[in-house]
Amino acid sequence: MSSGFSPNQSVRKPAIRTEHGVVAAQHVGAARIGAQVLAEGGNAIDAAVATSFALGVVEPWMSGIGGGGLMMVRHPDGTVHAVDFGMRTPAALNPGDYPLDDGQAEGLFAWPAVKGDRNLTGPLAIAVPGVVEGVGAAHAAWGSRSWSALVAPSVGLARRGLSVDWYATMMIGQAASGLARFSASAERFLPGGHPPPAPMTPGAENLLPAPDLAATLETIMHEGPRSLYEGPLADAIARDAALVGSSLTATDLAAYRARIVDPIRIPYRDAEIWATPELSAGPTLAHVLRDMAASFDPSSAPDAGSFIATAEALEAAYALRLAEMGDVEGGRATGCTTHFSVVDSDGMMVSLTQTLLSVFGSMVSLPETGVLMNNGVFWFDPRPGHPNSLAPAKRCLSNMCPVVLRQSDGALAAIGASGGRRIMPAVAQIVSFMTDFGMDLETALHHPRIDVSGSGILLADAAMPAGVIADLENRFSAIRMKRTVYPSWFANISAVEQRDGRRAGGVEPWLPWGDACAAPAP
Repeated sequence: MSSGFSPNQSVRKPAIRTEHGVVAAQHVGAARIGAQVLAEGGNAIDAAVATSFALGVVEPWMSGIGGGGLMMVRHPDGTVHAVDFGMRTPAALNPGDYPLDDGQAEGLFAWPAVKGDRNLTGPLAIAVPGVVEGVGAAHAAWGSRSWSALVAPSVGLARRGLSVDWYATMMIGQAASGLARFSASAERFLPGGHPPPAPMTPGAENLLPAPDLAATLETIMHEGPRSLYEGPLADAIARDAALVGSSLTATDLAAYRARIVDPIRIPYRDAEIWATPELSAGPTLAHVLRDMAASFDPSSAPDAGSFIATAEALEAAYALRLAEMGDVEGGRATGCTTHFSVVDSDGMMVSLTQTLLSVFGSMVSLPETGVLMNNGVFWFDPRPGHPNSLAPAKRCLSNMCPVVLRQSDGALAAIGASGGRRIMPAVAQIVSFMTDFGMDLETALHHPRIDVSGSGILLADAAMPAGVIADLENRFSAIRMKRTVYPSWFANISAVEQRDGRRAGGVEPWLPWGDACAAPAP
């Protein structure tokens, strides 16, 4: 069946190059806000806080204050930290509320179906959110600008409203049936009961304001990040959660803390990679890069041999991950995740991935506070007795894989992606392209990739040379796929680079809203 795209069509998005700081994000408006923070003297952490909050408003189906995430921070002196603000299940969650049904879940993971998809959509899918606590912990440790100044732009964005174009109409439309089930979500995203159309008149705007969310953000702006977890706002969120039928409580919120931890250090040939530890894709990335280093010697460019070695390393690593970490995947949908990367003029770097898990998360917007909530419960196997089985007060196992790369010549990069189970394979290949084949960031972002992520299928970018694809088809169960806007078959990278005193930023070329923004000269 045709993809609907001409085989001769190509898309190119140049990297932004600058002597100053740069932010690369999946929404150019959020990147612009972060870059302005850098221009005003803020550091990479300050820019990351502002970008994180802005992304939750302008790209609401991907992330927001109702979700969780992971962050890597590289300081100018070379020290690297990881910040873990992943979601966890409520303490009052009852696994008995998730009885198995016939068939297989229609979502990110190939779990057995649960009655009513209640682990996927709706109030029982909600886990404890961590984004505000996570960026708050990073700001407290390393930020330099006032918290209120960094959150303020997102308040204005929420009051003004989401600007609807063709992409917003598409994203809302494909989730409309789920959003319509929950009154606050329908009111925000389905005015008149339908997905909002993109304006057809030049200069016209169709805006979807979020006044309740704006008020919540304003409280966080004035009272600080812990206000989401303790005090009147936290109580309001707990009331909201109880009203819609979630097991999330004020006690869950008060107990939640982000963790600043030591990262994994991964040697790869003459380079070093720092990745998130524990319940992330970082340990699986370490496995893949170890096998890649041992299984092929780089030539002048990626070829069939390097792609076969990469695919074999990914197969082996995912087999171990699925057996030992319990992250049983293979679903057909793409994840509701966003990634952005920041580098400032001093060389401080942030690589931050944040998510609601599925598109629009649980589909539930809390009626009083306006927060669109995650569906983190879906990360867990609904069957008992497995490594990742659903249980109360349990940390979620995620696919997020933000990293920092240092090459042998001193060049640095902060790299990460959105795309569910496809994130880590994409990050591994960008690392390889830059390290093994000497590609700059722009070249690496545009180079064809493969995806091998535990489903038993290899996806090959149709832009690869025919001979390379033929060799992959001879060795694997392979399908040729063209890179498209949606779904994202090869994950969406957002990355920044520092080399020889200059900086660059770039994103997946097919991201319609994504781009990098340089900080204006001071």
